[in-house]
Amino acid sequence: MIAILACLSAALAIGAGAFGAHGVTDPKAAEWLRTGGLYQLIHAVAAIAVTGVARGAAALMLAGAAIFALTLYTMALGGPKWLGAVTPVGGTLMIAGWLWAAWSFGQR
Repeated sequence: MIAILACLSAALAIGAGAFGAHGVTDPKAAEWLRTGGLYQLIHAVAAIAVTGVARGAAALMLAGAAIFALTLYTMALGGPKWLGAVTPVGGTLMIAGWLWAAWSFGQR
């Protein structure tokens, strides 16, 4: 299931990045879409890479990337700017996922 979610996450990330590059005129919105897409795509691939050793870490990476990217996407599409205060929660979860993965690989 994590691999399926990671693949769907990657597809969404590519769509967001493409929309940021070709579908918006506001530079700030384009930057939010680009940043969200980049982080989401990286963490989708990372989740697939670590899921065999650290399934929980992979899930944490995906959850963090979703929160991080979706708050940026929402703001880029005109959503409330207070979501910017939620974005770091996703970043923190991604960091925690990487630390969990490192710990899991160290236990092998």
